[in-house]
Amino acid sequence: MTGVLFSRVKTSGAGARVRCFLPVLAIFLAACSAAGAAPPPTWQYQALRLERSRQNHLLVHVEINGKHAIFGVDTGAPVSAVAFHRRKHFGLAPLPEGSDLPAELRINGGYNRVAIAHRLRIGRLMLVDEPVVVIDLSGPARAAQEYEEEELDGILGADILFPTEAVLDCGKETLFMKVDPDAAGPFPEIGQGGGSTRVPIRVTRGGNLYVDCKLNGKSAQLMLDTGAFTTLIHSSFLAGMHLKMRETPFTSGAVNLDDRTVQLATIRRFAVGHLVSGQFLFGNFTVKEKVVGVMDLTGLIQGELLQGVPPVAGLLGSEFLRRNHAIIDFGNAALYLRR
Repeated sequence: MTGVLFSRVKTSGAGARVRCFLPVLAIFLAACSAAGAAPPPTWQYQALRLERSRQNHLLVHVEINGKHAIFGVDTGAPVSAVAFHRRKHFGLAPLPEGSDLPAELRINGGYNRVAIAHRLRIGRLMLVDEPVVVIDLSGPARAAQEYEEEELDGILGADILFPTEAVLDCGKETLFMKVDPDAAGPFPEIGQGGGSTRVPIRVTRGGNLYVDCKLNGKSAQLMLDTGAFTTLIHSSFLAGMHLKMRETPFTSGAVNLDDRTVQLATIRRFAVGHLVSGQFLFGNFTVKEKVVGVMDLTGLIQGELLQGVPPVAGLLGSEFLRRNHAIIDFGNAALYLRR
């Protein structure tokens, strides 16, 4: 079970793949209505305004054990994370003896420890004894300094977004979450709007999100990854398409992996939809002359994924999701796109 944790570009970048077997822990309510009073309908939900960084990442303000923190909202991360150098500041605790959770997670061939945040507050939502992976985010931190971005304290991953049935509006930069896990029905006043294309999301057991696509008519899957600064395609997938590659001054790296050069290519017909036997079902969302980043994603995309039917070809990044007003609905495993 793997997934991109986070990525940035500078003249370097950062990202990671995570192998994890973390169960979802129970959600504790941070806000309670007055005794005997019926809560208003919106009490069960919350809408959090996000900030967008200079590198197109969506940021949310949280609290860890009562201390303020800034997390990147990363749909490519199966588990949430805290920066290694901030673990003492936030008072993260080691796993208790006899815990069923793994003490370490394997990330790109290296191992990172799992710790416990006794109280992780996201708006009105309080998570109690939440497991997080402790990871070196110094690569993204250096990039943040070059681009005058605030340094990240951690990553908000799919292990929290799924159980809260989150809805992430990339265009309006808003994150909707349930604060009452027993609340039934859809979020109030959240509509996908007329003219939206609904694309089913395929969710793996490890918590990764994939959508079907065609690049110049060639079927593939792309990981839905708000942690990727741009859409990145594995160079080997494009082999044989005879595309003109353009050099850039940028490199992108990953935790426990070396930096790699990023090139640019133009995909004449870039389509996202639902493939059945190689054909789109119920239409698709197509962008013509789509410019994508091209790099060697070996280590980020494992061999078995490259051999899938259709194969995983890369990451559908934040620039595409922002430009096409994407809404990611975790509760219903759907992506909505519109122009």
